[in-house]
Amino acid sequence: MKKIEAIIRPEKLNDVKSALEELGFHGMNITHVTGRGAQRGIVHQGRSGEAVAYDMLPKVKVEVVISDLSVDRAVEAITRASRTGNIGDGKIFIIPVEEAIRVRTGERGEVAV
Repeated sequence: MKKIEAIIRPEKLNDVKSALEELGFHGMNITHVTGRGAQRGIVHQGRSGEAVAYDMLPKVKVEVVISDLSVDRAVEAITRASRTGNIGDGKIFIIPVEEAIRVRTGERGEVAV
């Protein structure tokens, strides 16, 4: 199993959720985070002409745990749904998952996901 962590633009969350659900991936965790990468923040020009810099931008982290065989399909769906072509579109991380356990039933492995 693998855990996919995708850091995306907040306005792309519904697109990513829909793309994953179309593939049958319904279980996911969503966390609102702030961060920065190559984008290094943004600068807004205020009404008074004063520049205001924001170096930590709002993002959303989408986490899904899926079978090894489904990783490429899920990554493609996330990429397609979250891409704008502009800097700050996000990152996707793939992390090995050693075990998953469903608390309610005690089931283990992929059936627990």
